[in-house]
Amino acid sequence: MASIFTKIIQGEIPCEKIIETDSEIAFLDIMPCAEGHTLVIPKLEVKRLEDLPESEALSLMRTMQHVAKAVSAAFDGIDYNLILNNGANAGQEVEHVHFHVLPRPQGSSRPFHQRAKYAEGEMQEVGAKIRNCL
Repeated sequence: MASIFTKIIQGEIPCEKIIETDSEIAFLDIMPCAEGHTLVIPKLEVKRLEDLPESEALSLMRTMQHVAKAVSAAFDGIDYNLILNNGANAGQEVEHVHFHVLPRPQGSSRPFHQRAKYAEGEMQEVGAKIRNCL
């Protein structure tokens, strides 16, 4: 079954489109976390970023950069987060890879406020574990 984003791409569901290319579409989030909250998605429906072919991922990044610059400029050079929720445990609600361009006005809450240090030697173990999967 097609995701809600595929239905938007196909014109079955309306959206406030920001830009559309051959491979991507960007539109305003219908339930924004901030004014200007924009979604940038590939037209190819894949669930996770790593499922997107490399050429399409590169194209998506170019479009995302273009859109993020425009969102920032539209709100007087506002700062922003680029957010990818990759999988349900990461908060992904629509199983179609998508990035959020989330404007961050002054005084908004900051991400990454809950941090913990690695135990002695743990950082090296984690690094090796990731490198072994490359």
